[in-house]
Amino acid sequence: MQAKKLLKEEVSTLQQFQVRNNEIIGGLGSIEIRIKELKSQKKELLYEFDKLSKDQNEIAKELEGKYGTGNIDLDKGEFTPIA
Repeated sequence: MQAKKLLKEEVSTLQQFQVRNNEIIGGLGSIEIRIKELKSQKKELLYEFDKLSKDQNEIAKELEGKYGTGNIDLDKGEFTPIA
């Protein structure tokens, strides 16, 4: 069977499809890498949040042991006991 020559416009159209396909695949790859980075950041922040929560609970217990049950006004730096 003899090969047939495509029209220049047909070749150009197919080349544009190929270029766009490569751009999309590259974009998807970049997104996947960014998703991985975001998951890693999320894991780190969740760990830090858990640690902060534990630290807050420890301090709350210490302050309650020292001052009793009450409210703290951080702006004034005052503790008001609950009657």
